[in-house]
Amino acid sequence: MLAWPRVRFTVIFSIVWGLLLSHGWKSGLMSLLTRTVLLGLAAMLVFGFFEQWPKRLPKWLARWVLQVIAVAVFIPPFMAIVYALSTAPGAPAFYHDKERMEGFGTLTGLGVFVAPWVAFAALMRQKEALARHQALAFDLERSQLERQALDARLRLLQAQVAPHFLFNTLANVQALVEAGSPQASDVLRSLIAYLRAAVPRLNEPATTLGQELQLVQAYLELMHMRMPDRLQFALHVDEAARSLSCPPMTLLTLVENAVRHGIDPSEEGGRIDIYVQRRDDRCLLRVTDTGAGLRQTGGGLGTGLSTLRERLQLAFGGDAQLRVTANQPRGVYAELEFPARATA
Repeated sequence: MLAWPRVRFTVIFSIVWGLLLSHGWKSGLMSLLTRTVLLGLAAMLVFGFFEQWPKRLPKWLARWVLQVIAVAVFIPPFMAIVYALSTAPGAPAFYHDKERMEGFGTLTGLGVFVAPWVAFAALMRQKEALARHQALAFDLERSQLERQALDARLRLLQAQVAPHFLFNTLANVQALVEAGSPQASDVLRSLIAYLRAAVPRLNEPATTLGQELQLVQAYLELMHMRMPDRLQFALHVDEAARSLSCPPMTLLTLVENAVRHGIDPSEEGGRIDIYVQRRDDRCLLRVTDTGAGLRQTGGGLGTGLSTLRERLQLAFGGDAQLRVTANQPRGVYAELEFPARATA
């Protein structure tokens, strides 16, 4: 009711109105401005009062109609009170004084005509502001819901990554056990130690490339124990990239894909090289292998890469690119590029 923008507008409008009426006004400019400002403030209070009271109105009566009518009806008695209180002691009542009665009639008539229109304009402005506020609130709520949906979808995809990775690794251990390899016990022991470090990170929304590299090295060491004569690997890491954020199991998915689809199917085995670099505001991950190379299957390049593409889309939108091509003279070249973001 007494918000400063509303009071400020009312005072300025009342002064302007008084200045426009001052030409030919006989009782003095200050007297006129005092009355127009008092009239404007009083009309503003009436407008604000019926904006909040009564709490409930009959269905046939709109609140804005009540406010406009109340302002128009209030002006004549209010001006009569102002003129009565401003009458000097012993002087005749204002309605017996022709000049004062003309002033009363002018202010009252213009007030009854102008004030309801000003009130109506204020209501329209108020409704527009409310509509803009509601639109902004709706957009904010929608963006929050979209973000929650994306987070839920990302967590679902990460939950799919976890069993996919674990089943592949356990299948490798099973193969060793069935083959009666003396390395089976050592591999299983290493796997348990690896899973203790890896599993708690599967459901985290983000991890660092340094943590990813630890998991990748542990995974490759496990695979090397399984096939020591068929797998060689090397990591080439830009130290400035270790603290950067990335979705969990991002690099590991590329490496696991190279082992499963490249090294395992090849009789000669092969070599895997991992490159992690930071280039200004971009992060570049590259995994190359000299294994069996690209093969057309009904599932494309496998569940791991398909899920990784969708996770990257949810995490970075269109600002991340995953490229998988044939390596020369054989094998696969996988390159992932995304924004370089420091961990929170």
